[in-house]
Amino acid sequence: MTHCQKRLKNACKTLAILLISTLPMLAQHPNAVEQNLKKAGINRTELEKAITYCQKAKDPLKLKAIYFLIANMDIHTTANYYWENKGGQKIAYNELDYPDFDQAAKAFETIKEQNPGIEPKPITYTDLETIKGDYLIQNIDQAFAAWQNSVLKNVSFENFCEYILPYRVSVEPLQEWHTTYSQKFNWITDKIQEVGFAQTLPYIKDEANTWFKNSWGSGGRKEPLPRLGSMQLLLRKQGPCEDLADLGVFTMRSLGIPATVNSIPYWATATGGHLTNTFMDAQTAFPFDYGEKNAVGPLKREPAKVLRITYSKQATTLAAKVSSDLIPESFLRQQNYIDVTPDYWATTTVKCALRKPIVPQKIAYTAVFNGLKWRTYWWGDVINNQVEFKNLCKKTIVLPQYYIDGKMIPAAAPLLIGENENKVLTPNYSQLQDITITSFGSYLLIKPNETYKLYYWDNQWKLVSAQKATPTTTSFIYEKVPKNALLLLVASDSKGYERPFVVDEKGERTWY
Repeated sequence: MTHCQKRLKNACKTLAILLISTLPMLAQHPNAVEQNLKKAGINRTELEKAITYCQKAKDPLKLKAIYFLIANMDIHTTANYYWENKGGQKIAYNELDYPDFDQAAKAFETIKEQNPGIEPKPITYTDLETIKGDYLIQNIDQAFAAWQNSVLKNVSFENFCEYILPYRVSVEPLQEWHTTYSQKFNWITDKIQEVGFAQTLPYIKDEANTWFKNSWGSGGRKEPLPRLGSMQLLLRKQGPCEDLADLGVFTMRSLGIPATVNSIPYWATATGGHLTNTFMDAQTAFPFDYGEKNAVGPLKREPAKVLRITYSKQATTLAAKVSSDLIPESFLRQQNYIDVTPDYWATTTVKCALRKPIVPQKIAYTAVFNGLKWRTYWWGDVINNQVEFKNLCKKTIVLPQYYIDGKMIPAAAPLLIGENENKVLTPNYSQLQDITITSFGSYLLIKPNETYKLYYWDNQWKLVSAQKATPTTTSFIYEKVPKNALLLLVASDSKGYERPFVVDEKGERTWY
């Protein structure tokens, strides 16, 4: 072997050693982070910019923090919109360019006059593909500063990551919020030092009521904007419960106080749903509701579920277990929530026998009656034609279901969940009864000239009969109604608020 050949052989060995020694560096990030960096496409450089910044930071927790954000970033998106003229051109307009919402609205009226027929165009984009490195860096620095300087001490790093660190709450447009919020709401820190954390919470609700209007019940926003951005909340100073809940999160996180949103997707004994907050100190999670007189009081009615929203993916969600196309289109397709219903209402585990479907199913669902529809809200594993639903609220009625070919199909009779025992509401056609329906308080006011239809449930709502009220009608008698049935009375002027009910052996009604 010549001298040149020996040098070439040694060089190859050295190169091989270098390649082997650098292999760990090629996979330097945790697997979940690396996978999301690949999903980010050309935006990977922005995410790596934030990672590099945290790697060089003096605080080693910052690297863990950015990894936490990026590892869970693929489930987060922004829902926003822009205005477009008849020619399909985007109209330059940003309400945040104006000192207050009145001036922003006046400016937009001028734009509408200049561009007749303009329309809002909804847009959705993922955080992974659009978020900027500088935004993440600023967020991390501000979140750490808020946490380390917070009036609340000993908040764990785990709770910091989940409930202080995140740069967003829901699907709101991303805006820089830490500085403005921490300055505007710094009085909360002073109040906590004066009277304590729990004692400060009522003051937070009262202060918000002086400047923020709860617009629940007055109609939704006309533009396709599911959530206001952090700075839009301060500019518009109004919004329904979801915006109020987001306001609470931005407020508390800016002060280094763990906070999140609780979602009640549906009420179990009323129409609609609700969103509230959880604010935390180092030991306790406090419920908080801007919309109630007693902001830290218990719920006033039965929820279907209370779900605490997290930033990170939760292994206990259905979406972490099965593909989203096998799940009904609903919040159940999300991966970032924790079931905390037992913290808010008395619950129980419900076991239920199911009808055997034509196509075997691994998952069964349960629904509550809300807004004249069965609303699917929870699930359980099917084993030997039985299902177990966990943490269902007592004093509610639920309907087991299957999700087959994109449709919800009844899987069993409705189930009344009692305090101590449950009752399957299967109509008994061998025992019929006459039912008298009388005007009763706020539950039922019989109106002249309106028609009232009584239904019972047997895989669908089946009509008993329809009766029209006269000016003197105060009650109706419906004949030959199956006993042990779930019943529903619907008026011809219905607004969707009717509740199902049962009638006992004494003829007394109980609504659910």
